[in-house]
Amino acid sequence: MTTNVLILCTHNSARSVLSEGMLNYWAQRLGRDVRAFSAGSAPSGRVNPFAIEALNKAGVDTSAYRSKSWDEFSQPGAPQMRIVITVCDSAAAEVCPVWPGSPVKVHWGYPDPSNAPGGDEGKRQAFELTRQAIGYRMLQLLQLPLETLPDAELQRALKEIYSH
Repeated sequence: MTTNVLILCTHNSARSVLSEGMLNYWAQRLGRDVRAFSAGSAPSGRVNPFAIEALNKAGVDTSAYRSKSWDEFSQPGAPQMRIVITVCDSAAAEVCPVWPGSPVKVHWGYPDPSNAPGGDEGKRQAFELTRQAIGYRMLQLLQLPLETLPDAELQRALKEIYSH
């Protein structure tokens, strides 16, 4: 059975898209039955071009990526989520979306690379570093026995990944 993971950030234009891309990329490469989705509580309507660039350089096909509302995932017939990860930077006083229901929820905050100084080159570098950090955590997530891990243990393991 596929493990569905929803990654949320307010605008669904950068960090959540990077997370969706990297989790799906590594899941496919490692032969894991895991599917990532991303969404936002107030989607911007466009994916940040630096996020697309960083993912494309890493070999991720982004042709179908779009900024979307989390409402799509609360409709009848939507995939059942096992894990919901928020990636907003609460240290920057961003309001992170809250997902109702019973999936395992965890917060993995990242600073918004869209706010990096240094013009386009500074942003490009910040997006790449964010993509790498997210990719590393997604690899760790994929090392977990997701099919057999009880929710409480999965919650602890996901928090542990973030704290290291």
